Amino acid sequence: MKHDYTSVKNIYIICGKTDMRKGIDGLATLIQDSFELDPYGDSIFLFSAWSKDRY
Repeated sequence: MKHDYTSVKNIYIICGKTDMRKGIDGLATLIQDSFELDPYGDSIFLFSAWSKDRY
């Protein structure tokens, strides 16, 4: 499945270690509360997990 991300307005890289067990709802709340951004807008958010061998 391919997606065309060339028209995305913003790409955010969230630095630091993120607990990926929060799931999509927890990560969306993190974006809203900590960064005051719209997680459902025209943006891509990249997170880093604790373990570097996980996808």
